[in-house]
This record gives sequence, C-alpha cells and structure tokens, in this order.
Amino acid sequence: MRRLKNAYATLKQYPSAVGGLAVIVLLIALSIYAVISIPYDKAVFLWRGSEDIWAENPKYAPPVWINLFRSEKLPETIVRDTADIPDKEQEVISSTIARTTAILEFDYPYKYFPNEITIFFDGDYSTRAPQVALTWITPDGREIPLKTASATRNGRYSVWSDRELERAAFGGVGPAIGLFADPDTLHDPQPVVLQGTYKLRVQMTTFEEGSTGDAKLVVFGQVAGLAGTDHRRRDLTVGLLWGAPIALSFGLLAAVGATAISFVIAGIGTWYGGWIDAAIQRITEVNMQLPFLPILILIGTFYTTSIWLLLAVIIALSIFGAQIKTYRAMFMQVKNSPYIEAARAYGAGNWRIITRYMIPRIAPVLIPGFVISIPSYVFLEASLALLGLGDPTLPTWGKMLNDSYDSGALYKGYYWWVLEPAILLVVTGLGFSMLGFALDRVFNPRLRGL
Repeated sequence: MRRLKNAYATLKQYPSAVGGLAVIVLLIALSIYAVISIPYDKAVFLWRGSEDIWAENPKYAPPVWINLFRSEKLPETIVRDTADIPDKEQEVISSTIARTTAILEFDYPYKYFPNEITIFFDGDYSTRAPQVALTWITPDGREIPLKTASATRNGRYSVWSDRELERAAFGGVGPAIGLFADPDTLHDPQPVVLQGTYKLRVQMTTFEEGSTGDAKLVVFGQVAGLAGTDHRRRDLTVGLLWGAPIALSFGLLAAVGATAISFVIAGIGTWYGGWIDAAIQRITEVNMQLPFLPILILIGTFYTTSIWLLLAVIIALSIFGAQIKTYRAMFMQVKNSPYIEAARAYGAGNWRIITRYMIPRIAPVLIPGFVISIPSYVFLEASLALLGLGDPTLPTWGKMLNDSYDSGALYKGYYWWVLEPAILLVVTGLGFSMLGFALDRVFNPRLRGL
C-alpha cells in the first residue's frame, strides 16, 4: 500500500500522467456503464438484429445534439399510436363488422421536411385482417386520402414511397414533401414547410367478432439518438458504448499475455543458458521475420473471425518477438548480481531464483512499455475489423469504421459515423501513451530530469 501511495504521489508531479489516468478512468467507467446498461446478449442482439428492431429510427441520421448549435432545428422523429388513445369512436355496423375511428395528432414546428413517413399496423384477427382507411389532415384543413390497406400482423405502409399517391395527389412531388408543403409552393424549386398541427384519421374496420387493430404513425426526422444512426437504422450509441469494454479487454489481455509470457521465457533462457537459451533465440529470430499482419489476415479470411481466437493467435505470435532480446539483455545484468550469487549460496532453487529474485527486479522497468503496448493491440483489432476481419457478432469501434467505409460514409457526408469511433480510438491511444511515458520517467532514472 505504501508503494502504491508513493507511486501515485510521484505520478501527480507529471501532468501527462494525470491526464492519461483521467482518460483511462473515463474509459473504464464507460465500459462498466455499457456492461450494466446493455448486457452482452442484448448488445449482440441489437447489433445483429434486422431493421425491424430499429424500425422507428431514420437512416443515416446525425445525433440530436447538433440541434444545440443550429438556429433552425432539424426535425426529430415523431411517433403516434392509436393504442395510446383510450377512447376511440366506435360504430357497430353488424354483428361481426365494426368500425373504429382514431385521430393521431401532432405539431410540426420545423422548417425542414421529414425523411420518411411510415404507418405500422398490428392487427389481431383469425382469418380476415381489418381494413384501414387513412386520411391526412393538414393545418389549413385540407384532407388528403391515403392508401386503404390491410392491418396485417406486423404490416406497414411506407407513405413516402407511395408512387400512386405521388402522381395522383402531388403531381410528381414525393409524399414526404407533398404532405407537409405549403400548397402554394408545392411545385416551386424549394417548397416551404407548412408548420402547424397535423392529423391522421385512422378508420379501422374489423370483420370478425373480437378482432382488433392498431396503427402507429412514424414521421422520421433528420436527427436521432445521442450518436446518430447508420445504414441499418441502428443507434450508434450501442456500438460506441460496447466498443470500450471490448477494446480495453482485448488490448489488456493481449498486452498481459504477450508481455508476461515473453518475460518469463526470457528469464528462463537467460538463467539456464546453453541449448535452452539458444533455442529461444533462434525461435525468436525466425518469428521476427514472419509477416505479422498478413498471417492474421490469412487466419481471419480462411479460418475464423472470432475476436477471441484472433486474440490467442496474436498472443502466440507476439510471445517470441523482439522484446525477448531486450528482456534477455536485462536479465544478463541481473544474473551476475551479488544478491543472485548469495541466493545460490544458501541453496535457492533455479525456479525460485527466476521468479523471486530476477523477475521482480526487472518488472518495474517493464511497466511503461506494457502500458504503452495496450493501445497498439487496440488499434490492431480495429485494423483487422476495418479490413473486414472483425467479429461480426460484436459491436466494436473497428466494425463501425468498416461499416461506414463500405457505405461510403465520408463521400456521402455521414461524418459522425466515422468521427465518433475514430475519436474514441485516438483518445484511448493518447490516454495510455501519456500514462506510459510518465511511468517511463518515474522508473527510468535517466529520464526523471527531462
């Protein structure tokens, strides 16, 4: 405990260490929040799910907080459901036929048109689905009849893509514009939004006793969520949140596995010498010549894209890296130290000397390098995902970048989709690097005065 307090007191003298620790603590807090708020199974389900899961989200929408920096706000998504109206107007036509009327009302104060308009149906019937007559009522009192549809189970009517409505009611203007435009500017080069209160009259006719049905109106906005949405309507917040624990666990496990095993192997080879040390050095020299990234690409392409199997391969390839030769040089100095000779004199065994005297002596010097190596493995995982070799079941920052690249996000102006995961990757690397360089000054006496 005293050593930890002394180390912390020393680190506080370096602003870079304080900044790095703050970043790492924030990343850890973000990871804990992600795991608690969105359990693993739910996160995978949401990320791999179809568009039906995110049906009420618009595609390619920037985050809602950009409205804080705009004088004219972009529209947000509006949802109205007949299931939320307790007192509907009901008319009994016969013993089996009944008609229910509900009005879905909402205010539209925006100067921009919505992206899409969709009506979702949820019918409860045995053989014949209820029929729905839809009428759009504008703030100036105009009534525009929409399509008469069947309220099937999980059915939908995409108003914005109704070409028949486009030709008949708006003379070639898209319904998403025609339903919200001032009629005097409908055919102008830049139509003007008619602001005010809009209504959708829903007349649901059922043909079976006990049959019911509901309709949900979704007017898709141009902004959505804290992080925006992608091409599959997914809320990018899920990927950003869960990218943190995956990145930290991947980088930490890879750094611990590669560093610890390499360190122990170097100590064993140095102490025993002879053919053991020679074999370790030859394996290291051969491994140093192998192309690291191409091997991972081959394994990911032909064998597996599981992030955890790739992690095991990365650790295996990193064990006999160039760091073994560095560790060996350090152990050679410690091997001939007087306290090692004293330990041998009182009968300490080989394994005890390696684990109790040699390794603890050098371990503090390796901490800075260990910390700095963590972001390199984080970037490696992101690089593999960017190349299309990421685990398709996990929401990671690299997978988000891969999806944005495949969709041409930068060319189409979906900058948030690229910048958000990229910034988190840069911040992660910066935090560990700042802390690692400060630790290097603490444990390396030659750098303390710099």
